Amino acid sequence: MKSMPLLVLGVIVVSAGALAQQQPGRVAPPPPPPLEPGASQADVDKALLAAPANLKNQATVIKWKPDVTYDTLRKGTNRLVCYDLSGLPGQQPFSVECTSIANLDRKVQNLKFEAAGDRAKTQAMVDAAEKDGTRVKPEYGSMWYNFFGPDQATARAHITIAVPGATSQAIGLPDNPKAGGAWIMNAGTTTAHIMVPGH
Repeated sequence: MKSMPLLVLGVIVVSAGALAQQQPGRVAPPPPPPLEPGASQADVDKALLAAPANLKNQATVIKWKPDVTYDTLRKGTNRLVCYDLSGLPGQQPFSVECTSIANLDRKVQNLKFEAAGDRAKTQAMVDAAEKDGTRVKPEYGSMWYNFFGPDQATARAHITIAVPGATSQAIGLPDNPKAGGAWIMNAGTTTAHIMVPGH
């Protein structure tokens, strides 16, 4: 139950930040950090399409390489990192994502599993890693912001909150969407996350 107050506090902080930006007379936010040498503004702008407005300006942006390493296009000042996943194995033709910078090791592992190019093989690798304890855990309480679809014009937003290892009993949320509110998916695993209705 300890994690629910933290979750509520996190939502309040994000909401307060968004409201603070709308108040007249506030000091303008700092300009975005400069791009790294050779980085493309178009690549940065595309990756940031998944970012919440109050975090976008200072987010780090990376670009994945075929070997699942990455180049930093822009080094931000907050803990959000954004990247383009469009067309990679297991991803939609248009797909951008943002999350906590602490989740990059988890994302690298996910991309390596997805490189198998087959959903069943990928799931088998995930299950094996869960079983032998090598599955990288995401940061507890971190947000995953996704914006994906067949193309940008028809893309939809999807937001989840990582709660690795959490169960319905531990955090007081149902393990299915029948009640119509937030619910926990994949409870008890490192992939456990809170589904946010409407996202």
